[in-house]
Amino acid sequence: MKGFLLPAALLLCVLCAQAAPAQTFVYCARMLDGAELVVHEEMTIEVQGNRIAAVHEGRHEATTVDLGDSTCMPGLIDAHVHIVSEQNPNNFIDRFRLDPADHALAAVPYAERTLLAGFTTVRDLGSGDNLSIKIRDAIDRGHIPGPRVVTAGKSLATTGGHADPTNGVNAELTGNPGPKEGVINGPAEAAQGVRQRYKERADLIKITATGGVLSEATSGVNAQFNDEELRAIVATAKDYGFKVAAHAHGAEGMKRAVAAGVDSIEHGTLMDVETMQLMKQMGTAFVPTIIAGKFVAEMAEIDGFFSETIRPKAREIGPQIQATFGRAYREGVHIVFGTDSGVSPHGDNWKEFGYMVEAGMPEIEALTSAMMPGAILLDREADLGSIEAGKLADIIAVPGDPTEDISLMGEVHFVMKDGEIYKQ
Repeated sequence: MKGFLLPAALLLCVLCAQAAPAQTFVYCARMLDGAELVVHEEMTIEVQGNRIAAVHEGRHEATTVDLGDSTCMPGLIDAHVHIVSEQNPNNFIDRFRLDPADHALAAVPYAERTLLAGFTTVRDLGSGDNLSIKIRDAIDRGHIPGPRVVTAGKSLATTGGHADPTNGVNAELTGNPGPKEGVINGPAEAAQGVRQRYKERADLIKITATGGVLSEATSGVNAQFNDEELRAIVATAKDYGFKVAAHAHGAEGMKRAVAAGVDSIEHGTLMDVETMQLMKQMGTAFVPTIIAGKFVAEMAEIDGFFSETIRPKAREIGPQIQATFGRAYREGVHIVFGTDSGVSPHGDNWKEFGYMVEAGMPEIEALTSAMMPGAILLDREADLGSIEAGKLADIIAVPGDPTEDISLMGEVHFVMKDGEIYKQ
């Protein structure tokens, strides 16, 4: 009889996850609890099963995991990723060359790298073929290691808009995509698009309120929904218990989306003061994704990496996100951590913290933006975002003190998710 080989994904999971004992005591020299802008000294976190049972001051006599001179934090939340893709020069042609199964299998290491970088929960904002929904389910079932995934499924666009899947495609192949494919025109189709995402078991709605950088379309900033369409999306989303995230680079599209009641603006490149004030008034979160802007600007200098439609947009739009973030922070806009990873490489999510600090946000605020603010935006604050009794046991640790040296976030050496240790 021939030897039996485990599938690669299952083998990864077997090697990666270690079930913690029924009761575990994790000691750290420092702890950020995620709820306060305070570094607590000498703390022990008591875990029972997959929940935090208690948080103790000092080193508990029953300590089972001694992380020494480390800083413990709640598992990080990245509120903007694309877990089933990663940008490369062949992305466009691969849509025709590869099958959905190829993309799903490629996502397995993306998910693992994200988890091992300390991000135990992510919000996926757009994928085709329901792949992010299937990856979410595979992780939840324990088939593959990865972060907890909250996903929008297929983004909603207008005809020719940033998320129209037929942009740049031969006319004989385009057909006439509609709400099922994520393309809507008019309020009735807007409602149908939301209901289709509900049918497909998405967790939220993502719209492309303006043009974008990486679509085969001329403008990266023009407004792409009218007010009636936006109101129909938001109203229908509320009926189904969905929040709405709005990709937006240009100010006009942002203002329309915020006024209609979306829950977050993603990227926000050309956000002006009027938009910032409106966001504060409406309670709209800003998810900046600075690393994505920097990555596309860098790749635009490499001949052949992007098409000649995308390249000028990457050069123009990408470099502006960091400065806009700095202005929004000083203006008091509510900021939630997000990276757009999948544009930049998965596992590099932590670099966003450094870019936020460069733009003027203190280290401790940058770090906590990936904790409770993300949990609240995802409607998971009862379980995630902080180290408190009753929360899920998502705990990570880095050496030293990242509130003094933010680059330490690239050295995550302990990852626990749902009470299971994936990295130590």
